[in-house]
This record gives sequence, C-alpha cells and structure tokens, in this order.
Amino acid sequence: MIVRSIEWMIMSASTSLPSGEARVPRAQAIADAWMRLDGDLAPLSNGSGRPLARTVKLLLDPLVIRPVQNPHLAGATLTPDAGDELAARLSAARDDLVATAEWFRLLKAARRALRVTAGNPQEKYFQRCFELARAHGLPGAGAEATATETVLEIAGDADDLLARVRAIVQEAGSADALHAALVAAWTARRPAESGDHAALMTAALDACGTAADPDLGPLVAASAGTAASAGLDVAGAARDLGLTRHDVVARPELGTTASTRTLPPPFDRSVFERLFATLSGGRVHDLDLDADELLAEEVTRTAAAWELADEQNRVVLALGADAAHALEPTDLLRPTAAHRLLRGRWDREAYVRRVRRLPAEGSGVPAAIRDDVRTARQGYLRRLWVRLHGRELRGIPTAGPELWDTLDGALRSVVMDQRHRLKLALGRDAEQTS
Repeated sequence: MIVRSIEWMIMSASTSLPSGEARVPRAQAIADAWMRLDGDLAPLSNGSGRPLARTVKLLLDPLVIRPVQNPHLAGATLTPDAGDELAARLSAARDDLVATAEWFRLLKAARRALRVTAGNPQEKYFQRCFELARAHGLPGAGAEATATETVLEIAGDADDLLARVRAIVQEAGSADALHAALVAAWTARRPAESGDHAALMTAALDACGTAADPDLGPLVAASAGTAASAGLDVAGAARDLGLTRHDVVARPELGTTASTRTLPPPFDRSVFERLFATLSGGRVHDLDLDADELLAEEVTRTAAAWELADEQNRVVLALGADAAHALEPTDLLRPTAAHRLLRGRWDREAYVRRVRRLPAEGSGVPAAIRDDVRTARQGYLRRLWVRLHGRELRGIPTAGPELWDTLDGALRSVVMDQRHRLKLALGRDAEQTS
C-alpha cells in the first residue's frame, strides 16, 4: 500500500498547481503540446507518448523552447499565455522534430551495424540528428551513408581523443612530467582571501527566473567566486559541501583508469577521471584543444579556487552553494527568487515530502534515496560542479542570462535521477510481491 501510494505521488507531483494560481505545470504543458503534434515521434517519446526526459533536455529546451532567451517559458509553472506560446513553438518545430526522429532511427541502425556500444545513443545523437533535420529535412537518398559517416565521426572523435589522453598518462615520460606539473601547481597554491559580497550575490540570485537577467559582472570583477572558496581548506568544509569524502582536500592523482559507475566526488577525481567524465560522453566535436593541452589545463585547474579555472564559473558555483541552502529542510527560506524557486521545485516532489514527514520505517522510500534527500544540497553542488567543469572544457561561458537555467537545470537533473532510481525500486518491490 505504501509503495502504491508513493508511486501515485510521484506521478501526480508534477501536475500539482500552486494554490490560487491559474497556471499550468511546465512539464504538463510540454507533454500536452508534444502529444498534439502530428507525426511519428516515437523514437523521441516514451511508452505513453510523452517526450523523453532527454528529448526535453537535449532538443526541446536548448533548440526549440530556448528558456534562456525566453525566461517566461522557463518557470516550473506557466501562465496560460506562456503555455500557448510554448505550444506554438513546438508546433512550429514539428517538421524538424519529425525529421529528427527519422534521422535518429537511421543513426541507431548504423550504430548497430557498426557495433558501436560506447555511450548513450540519445546523448550522443539527438542534437546531431536535429542538425541533420535542419540541413536535409527527412532522410532521403544517401541518408544511410550520411548516418554511417555521422556515427563514425562521433565515435571517432570521442574515442580518438580519449585514447590519446589515456596514452599520454600511461606513457612513463609524459606521466612523470604531468605529475611534476601537478606537484608544482599544488605547491604554489595559496588559500583564497575572503570578502563580503553578500549584497551583490543577493541581487544576482533575486534576478533569477525573472525578466531581468542577473548581472554577474560586478561579482566577477570583485573575484567573489574565488573569495567564496576561502575556508574550503578547513577540515570538513569541502566534505560538508559534498565535493570530497575527505576531511581535507588533497592533491589529486594523475590517474590512468576511470569508470562512469565509480566516479568519486569532484575533488577526489584524478586528472584522468575529470577528463574521462566529459570525453566518454562523446560530445567532443566542439573541443578546440588537443590531448596534451587538455591535460595541461586540467592539471592547472585542479589547484585553482573551487578547482575551476574561470572566475565566472566560480561565481556561479558560489551562487549555487548559497541558493542550495533552500534544499535543507531546517533552513529558514532565504529571501531571493532563486531560493524560493529551488525550494518550490524540491517541495513539489512527493517522495521528498514523504521522507521529511515520516519516520524511515514508515516512508516506503529506499534508504539510499532517503539519504540523498537529507543531503540534497551536497548532491546538488556535485552535479552543478560537473556541469560547470564541462562548460569550461568546451569554453562555454555561464553569463547572467544562463545563470538561472544552470542552477535550475542542476536540480532538475538531481530530481530526475532520484525519480528514476525510486521507480526502479518500486518496480523491484512490485515484482517481489506479485
């Protein structure tokens, strides 16, 4: 009974409306608009005909809805007018989306024929299929050859670059030189000086999710992100943020192996693991650096404040660390838009409310997910760091207009991961009791 109750709460949580507001949940607006599209979108849809989570994440949000440029379409709930505009955007992109689905079918067939197995095909191919759809429309003559070339290109880019990185760290002479550079960088490392930038941070966080873009310029100019890292060397400080398992942040190893299933917290990852996390995803066509440059930059990055090289990204992580206090159940909600919006998204999750309200034995929520709910801020900051690190590798800035999308996207990712794990657990329980 508890299991069925939680399952119902998970499904209904995304459709609950704020009291007294004639608004529609954004996820529901997207699903309704998607299901009204006329065309074969099965490769981009789940079993109930709704768009896959990765369809929203990789195609609809960045390429069709564009919430960064249209912040009124970015909130967890939408006004009726915003819902209509979102539906109109999906309708206008209908032909491109149908063609994207067809190209995805072809790329998956080519992947099977070539026996390519690395990486998730949706992550690797969705955006490239959209590019092909915009360039060629529906697949026509010669499409199979184009699909094969595309699969080989994506696999080759990732495999070749990752293979070159691995070869460098495994070659004795190169590894010794990189290790020496790593030691030198950490020997020269100095603690950051703290500063009072509370007013600037509050202003940036309060502009999140509004029509006014947050202004990160003053924070960057004042090195507020670096200043916010002061104290991370104090025993337990970085561990309490979820960025390491150790009391004191230690110099990372160079490393020669990595696995996506066993990656440690960000500050505990070896240099190779940090690059592996990005390169193994196959999205490397926009990286301008070669393997030697990637390794050299990563060695230097590990010794920087927040272990990020760009002050703009350090500012974003500092802002995220502040805003993520809203995920702590005992925290008195802080008075900025970012805090309220993050807290609102988190509180709408039925399993979160159940973990907070009921004792462990009565919640019906698996222990691992209960622990994740109780330490949500740490999980959120780990996810945010990984995103910012990946953007740094690609040279993608996180300017004011992208701030809220980045902060909110990290929490969406945490929630989707927890929902998925909970549904798997519910499925196992159902099998055992049937």
